[in-house]
Amino acid sequence: MTVDARGMLESDPFSYRLTQAGGVVVSRGGRPVVTVGGSSAAKLAAALAVADDRTEQLLLARVTGNYKRGNERR
Repeated sequence: MTVDARGMLESDPFSYRLTQAGGVVVSRGGRPVVTVGGSSAAKLAAALAVADDRTEQLLLARVTGNYKRGNERR
């Protein structure tokens, strides 16, 4: 799995909660970023259940689309 080279996931981590309908709501800074539903939510919830903190943050970053950034010009 890819590494968080810039340390953004440590300074501003994602959080998540499972809904009664089986979805996963991913938040950052107290605001919902994305809601995952269906079979994707089931796979994500299963992966999050066995993941350590670092892997959990990388999984959540991948789901939100904030994944492997850093190649933009400044």
